[in-house]
Amino acid sequence: MSADEADGEGEQYLAGKHPVLEALKAGRALNKIWLSNQAQKSLVQPILEEAKGRGVVVQYADKRKLDSLAPGIQHQGVVAQAAAVSYAEPEELLARAAERGEAPLIVLLDEVEDPHNLGSILRSVDCTGAHGVIVPKRRSASLTAVVAKTSAGAVEYVPVARVSNLAQTIDRLKEAGVWIAGAAGEAKADVYATDLTGPIAIVIGSEGKGLSRLIREKCDFLISLPMFGKLNSLNASVAAGIILYEAVRQRLAKRGGGPGKGGHASP
Repeated sequence: MSADEADGEGEQYLAGKHPVLEALKAGRALNKIWLSNQAQKSLVQPILEEAKGRGVVVQYADKRKLDSLAPGIQHQGVVAQAAAVSYAEPEELLARAAERGEAPLIVLLDEVEDPHNLGSILRSVDCTGAHGVIVPKRRSASLTAVVAKTSAGAVEYVPVARVSNLAQTIDRLKEAGVWIAGAAGEAKADVYATDLTGPIAIVIGSEGKGLSRLIREKCDFLISLPMFGKLNSLNASVAAGIILYEAVRQRLAKRGGGPGKGGHASP
């Protein structure tokens, strides 16, 4: 069963050097790792060392075997069978911020269905030290092998909460003191002129339609990125990355210093 078929349950397959290596480093349960007979020694040596230290079985196989395990994915001659990633609860994301002594910085995805976008957003969330991502169960990409590959291993470190009702989850975040900022191209408020230093959840809409009507109405305010070209919108993952780093910039400026231990930039 592939990760897409498992959809968060049972077993999944990870493909690529970085996803597999980061899964090993993070201590995720791996049943077996397959390496291509033609794989470069320099590519797989770190994986072999980590696998040996954790007692994970490594088996060599031909390219056809790896292609069948991870169809359509650039596996780089490395595929692993892993236990499914566990989804978090929204409250765990808030607790993560509290443990660090930081104002919550969370990303909510409103029907973002492209797994490549989800993977890229997870990578940006990890790099900026944000506290996690919340996705709806319906009409949303889930944590598949494609997401793991695109995230370059960030899926192992960024908690993702999967909720039945995104609107109700927004209400719960508001009750916890979190402000909800929706990214919308037509918004009059420029992200660079908006205070992002407090507890905030940034809502990114779907690739085609943007924010849905109900979620838009639930937002405390809308923010936009200035556009100077012929197009009037950005890819969802690009927009999320820019907004997250603007929040980082503001939070660093507010506390008057560089990133603290571990690189987290929230106050």
